[in-house]
Amino acid sequence: MRKPRIAILGATGVVGREITKITDELKVDFENIKFLSSAKSAGSKITFQGREYTVEEAVPEIFNDVDIVMASAGGSTSKLFAPEIVKRGGMIIDNSSAFRMEKDVPLVIAGVNDEDLKLHKGIVANPNCSTSQLMLVLEPLKKFGIKRLIVSTYQSVSGAGLAAINELTADTEARLAGKSFENKCFKKPISFNIIPQIDDFCDNGYTKEEMKVVNETRKILHLSENVKISCTAARVPVYRGHSEAVDIEFDKTVSPSEIKEILKNAYGITVIDNPEVFEYPTTRDAEGVDPVFVGRIRKNLAFDNGISLWCVADNLRIGAALNTVRICKKVIEMGLYRGA
Repeated sequence: MRKPRIAILGATGVVGREITKITDELKVDFENIKFLSSAKSAGSKITFQGREYTVEEAVPEIFNDVDIVMASAGGSTSKLFAPEIVKRGGMIIDNSSAFRMEKDVPLVIAGVNDEDLKLHKGIVANPNCSTSQLMLVLEPLKKFGIKRLIVSTYQSVSGAGLAAINELTADTEARLAGKSFENKCFKKPISFNIIPQIDDFCDNGYTKEEMKVVNETRKILHLSENVKISCTAARVPVYRGHSEAVDIEFDKTVSPSEIKEILKNAYGITVIDNPEVFEYPTTRDAEGVDPVFVGRIRKNLAFDNGISLWCVADNLRIGAALNTVRICKKVIEMGLYRGA
């Protein structure tokens, strides 16, 4: 089996750089690698595994000899290049929202629904960051029958890109100095504030971000329309790491101690749950590492068979780069690329 020829599209961006880093950390086995960007960033240098690479401009012809593309360059770029990649016999693992809800495109969390990769027709979608960490929590619990799910997310500014990170810094500095500041990335000032809006509002009063959680959860876990799901998403003044308060109603009776034991042994999960000594996960625990951290596991007082919990993860890793690279490794292991 020939090793794949891979490329990272959007290599100079925040997530693209994280994909590059994790590709090395996870020891992805490849024949060769390319780093691609827009014309603006082409020509810059990236050091990878002790070798310096020149970033190349993404044009259709550059994908002629690429088997797997890990893309984090935005939806419009993915829509532009995905057909070109597929036409040339390659496949794209896309980190944007461009293809997530298309019927023929698998939406995959590595370790949760790997079998869906076998259905790919050249495009595999990486879920939204807030959905990604949630799926690793829910997958081992779905055997109890998920009846109802309510999620509240507290999402860091890095989910909105480098400009948003810089805006939090500048806004905070201005606020502390008593100076005025004009916010551009967010609809409201982000420093010392919580903004109950991520993305645009839909006709039903929910934001697109909230509906991503609803629709992507249903697709990944293959849940029926009878399972009721609701989400509220807020942006918080944290640089890196998303937090979620999760309330689950099950068909079967289950205790907090059972849930804790299952999650302790689940893939990709680390349980920190000793609230009596103030041990529970925070975004600082998650920064720069792979696990989804879970704590505050307790009986939900509003549901008959309900459990409430708190989960935290590094959104740039599990919610974007890490899952993209994990999917790439699964595609290679399962031999689902050209030349395998």
